[in-house]
Amino acid sequence: MTVSTQNFTNYVETFIKILIDYSPKLISAFVILFVGLYAIRVINRLIRKIMVKRELDPTLTKFLADILLWVLRVLLFVTFISKLGIETSSFVAVLGAMGLAVGLSLQGSLSNFAGGMLIIVFKPFKVGDTIEAQGSIGTVSEIQIFVTKLINANNQTIFIPNGSLSNGIITNYSMQGFRKADLTISISYDTDIKKAKDIITKVLNNNPKVLKTPAAEVSVKNLTDSSIQLAVRPWANNEDFWGVYSDTLENCKLAFDAAGIVIQPFVKEASAKND
Repeated sequence: MTVSTQNFTNYVETFIKILIDYSPKLISAFVILFVGLYAIRVINRLIRKIMVKRELDPTLTKFLADILLWVLRVLLFVTFISKLGIETSSFVAVLGAMGLAVGLSLQGSLSNFAGGMLIIVFKPFKVGDTIEAQGSIGTVSEIQIFVTKLINANNQTIFIPNGSLSNGIITNYSMQGFRKADLTISISYDTDIKKAKDIITKVLNNNPKVLKTPAAEVSVKNLTDSSIQLAVRPWANNEDFWGVYSDTLENCKLAFDAAGIVIQPFVKEASAKND
């Protein structure tokens, strides 16, 4: 019992000695840790304010701020364990190996990540734009790091991976600020073409939402076996596009009925697509 007590006393004395010798490193390491965490928060807030002041894209602002936050935290952690006297070279090697393994297992996600960065930096579209990509058409509601979210005409949410989105063809219907509707109206061969064109032109001129510049076009598009096809191409601002599209069809039908002009059984859409 005496030996056990003596051993215990020796262990306690050794522990206290080591603690006293090691305490300066321990205290300084934790001081660095707490001061570093506070400094990182201050730097992160400052960087966010600078990016917001320079009117950077909100998605890019959040992403860059988060990346900076984690990079600084990793550097602080390495400094902390180094101050404790722990060898950091092996730790960095393990961290690098883990990073490589994670990268290989997340190749698709990294592709989407890179695509998201390209979209945010080069801005082929922005939130609120109507685009067509990867076989889908809709209004961009959110640009995330890995996916872009669209809302289509049926109020369905479409998620498109940024990797395929950035590498494919993107049609941005909103970038120019105005669009051209491309309509086809078929009339019978008994109809006076000039009269029909004059009626359509009058309908377009009476619609205040149809732009005067560029000027609307009304011309013969094709002569089929059963009808004369007239191309009707009015221009409208993006927010008025579908109103102009439907009003043109409706008002032309009413004007033709009043003039006794026969419209063939179909009105074919040439190239305009439903957003």
